Amino acid sequence: MFDRRFVENFDWWLLLSMLAIMVIGFINLNSASAAAGYSFQWKQLQWYVIGMAGMIIVLLMDYRILTVYSVYIYLATIMSLILVLFLGKSVGGSQRWLSLGFINLQPSELAKLSMVIVLSSYFYHDDRPQYGLLDLWRPFILIIIPVLLIYLQPDLGTALLLVAIFASLVYIARIKWTAVLTVLGAIMAVLPLGWKLLQSYQKRRIETFLNPESDPFGAGYHVLQSKIAVGSGQLMGKGYMAGTQAHLNFLPEVHTDFAFSVWTEEWGFIGAMVLLGVYFFILARGLMIAQQSKERFGTFLAFGITAMIFWQVVVNVGMVTGLMPVVGIPLPLISYGGSSVMTTLIGLGLLLNIRTRRFIFQGGPTSKGIGLS
Repeated sequence: MFDRRFVENFDWWLLLSMLAIMVIGFINLNSASAAAGYSFQWKQLQWYVIGMAGMIIVLLMDYRILTVYSVYIYLATIMSLILVLFLGKSVGGSQRWLSLGFINLQPSELAKLSMVIVLSSYFYHDDRPQYGLLDLWRPFILIIIPVLLIYLQPDLGTALLLVAIFASLVYIARIKWTAVLTVLGAIMAVLPLGWKLLQSYQKRRIETFLNPESDPFGAGYHVLQSKIAVGSGQLMGKGYMAGTQAHLNFLPEVHTDFAFSVWTEEWGFIGAMVLLGVYFFILARGLMIAQQSKERFGTFLAFGITAMIFWQVVVNVGMVTGLMPVVGIPLPLISYGGSSVMTTLIGLGLLLNIRTRRFIFQGGPTSKGIGLS
């Protein structure tokens, strides 16, 4: 039997927003699949169902038990990322997938959520009022290992996304401003070295971002075609299944990286604002759940999941509109990809879990005080 308060505290608005994104994703993939000549939408529907099952499972458990098993979650994440380097399936020059026979799993996608759990558990246990730079060496070691393993795949976009998630959680843990300035100064100092460490294709992406017109039929082609698609949608769009950039095969990767371009070309500025508005609502609910959590672990976990979704939306929309380099970050629940869908839906399930268990805060493994103040 469910506690009556469990049902009363359930966030139906967050659930409806999530379902709205999934409906939009299916509709958009139906059009993108017609352009690509492959039925991605039906496979995505299967991933939606699997992801929803995972969401229900995490919703029914006490989320606070995750901090007890965070060490095992971390070790499993590292082992899976190491296995990818030796046994992974290579697609398009990147070795990112583990073939499990019936599915291909992308451990770097799952690492986003697992690192949110691991870092949230760390900051829960290491409860101090403020962090200096030297106080962060342990969580830095925790995050730098998966970042380097993912970079070696190579997958610079996801590696940088983990860094952004780490920075978000450090911010909510209250880092000293002197530490922030020191880190920014160090980043500026090592940028020349960082440039030398980039792969040649990664350098081309950054150069293309700065001046896509310099190679309109080569490295800059994808970005230019995406900007044409977004701009040609104008106010109301060209109509469903009527996007010329996608359906005449000018726009690449219509089912993954550039799914937002397909949507915007067909539904216009209004459609884009509707989709971004739903994302904004989900992010607002996530921040509210973090704020209202009755204990520290729930606050960090909710904020970390919200940051994970936020950075993916910002980077994906930024790269298809030419505001950021193309780094292959999926748009949550819109871009095709089973691992991404599962990660997002399980993360949203944890958000719902934290919300419904606001009334359970005495006792248990992590009831250590109120989160945000």
